[in-house]
Amino acid sequence: MLEKLHDLKLTKSVVVLNDFFLDRIIKIQNLDNLYNQILEKSKLGGSIRGIPQTDLKGGNATNVAYALARLGCPVSLVTIADKISSTILKETFSEFDKVSLFIINGKPGRTTSLEFNSAGNIVNIMISDLGDNENFGPEKLGASEQDAITNADAVIVTNWASNKKGTELSQFAFTKSASAFHFLDPADIQTRSEEFKETLPKLADHLDSLCINENECNILLAQFGLDAISDEKETRRLVHELARRYLIPIDLHTASGSYWSNGQEIESVKSFQVQPKFVTGAGDVWDAANILGYVVNLDALERLRFANGAASLYVGNPLGIPPTMDEVLSFVEANGP
Repeated sequence: MLEKLHDLKLTKSVVVLNDFFLDRIIKIQNLDNLYNQILEKSKLGGSIRGIPQTDLKGGNATNVAYALARLGCPVSLVTIADKISSTILKETFSEFDKVSLFIINGKPGRTTSLEFNSAGNIVNIMISDLGDNENFGPEKLGASEQDAITNADAVIVTNWASNKKGTELSQFAFTKSASAFHFLDPADIQTRSEEFKETLPKLADHLDSLCINENECNILLAQFGLDAISDEKETRRLVHELARRYLIPIDLHTASGSYWSNGQEIESVKSFQVQPKFVTGAGDVWDAANILGYVVNLDALERLRFANGAASLYVGNPLGIPPTMDEVLSFVEANGP
């Protein structure tokens, strides 16, 4: 089924733009208890101990690039960092010989992600300082960055919602790489939903895939007065309708399954059942596998299944490490057609 991925031989890279964050993951065992402790400590100050925390490199672009590199794909990451965070970036990607880093001097973002259990599901809420990711436009791209974009096999722009110049950056990058495959993952568009709806027609002629999660899909559906997604049958209908209205192919990933539609056809694949242990960044891993599936010309069902497999292995890993190609192929092939 996935023969094209067994001996991956790509010469051109996937260019990923543009955000880099320093992330801290805080795992909250009992939200009510923590809230009560905060209220008590707010009176006099002091420490709340015993809260597990992990520091990671983050940002949608950085996470997608790292997940692609783990899958063996040549990657060019164009991002922003200062002297200290540049060292973290270089160390993070030092194990890969197919990664090119284009680091533009500036202030990286910082995110604190709160992970807790809600009705049996792990949920994460992110508190962010955007840094210079907030105003990353085409003017930041020098000759070397533009050359990388021009010569790419695929270009993905991530976290449009956090970048006030995300539309200009997308238009420039997609126009500059006319022969490449183009992706956009907007991230949480809640506060800019109207603007995003108006932006998509500007990008439609150059956009090959709009990658969204359940929340982002529901926001776009609401813009047309359509219902939120629910069961598989209704979700298929709504994703098909959304792609038809925007004239843009849509890739949707949810906890229960993944969907693709170009406005004419619709395909869907159920998720693999795993016990989630780490959810922050799962969408980025799904994006990376999905993009690679496009690059090697998998059909829609194969591509969605491959992306689901990569995301499942990631959320099932307590350390939050994206899987390798061999791990994903073994997992998918061991879990049926």
